[in-house]
Amino acid sequence: MRIEPATPRDVADIASIYAHHVTNGTASYETVAPDDDEMASRLAKVVDADWPWLVARSADGAVLGYAYASQFRDRAAYRYACENSIYVRHDCCGQGVGKALLAALLKECEACGFRQMIAVIGGANPASAALHAALGFVHAGTMRSIGRKHGRWLDTVYMQIALGEGDSSAPPQEPA
Repeated sequence: MRIEPATPRDVADIASIYAHHVTNGTASYETVAPDDDEMASRLAKVVDADWPWLVARSADGAVLGYAYASQFRDRAAYRYACENSIYVRHDCCGQGVGKALLAALLKECEACGFRQMIAVIGGANPASAALHAALGFVHAGTMRSIGRKHGRWLDTVYMQIALGEGDSSAPPQEPA
């Protein structure tokens, strides 16, 4: 397996992976899977902002999963905080793909200047929480019953990890 930046040629695979999770799971609170054009737009928005969007590939080049980060919220004061998203192809779960993607994403986000990473775990997914905890994330809060999907109320768990110097020093530039 290798981890590398996603490109527009990966959009169909990314959309397919995500569609499975939207349709069958609770990690995403979207109820209708976005099409390839929408996923291409999302990829472009992240890449154009110089934030990381990574894919995990098998030896034969197949996309096994993807991960990306974007600024946690749009306001300038959030400039140094990012939120991650990780989705693994449904038939590759439990094989270390998510862990490899998240480890690489942490490094990329630190390199692009983020100081905090937030995981917003929909459906209080225990596997996602365990993955994040294994890489040093700590529980930062739970919002109870804020989503509804597949006929049930869903909690959202927030986890957080400091990147680089975290909050131990001022950033190189104050948000404007």
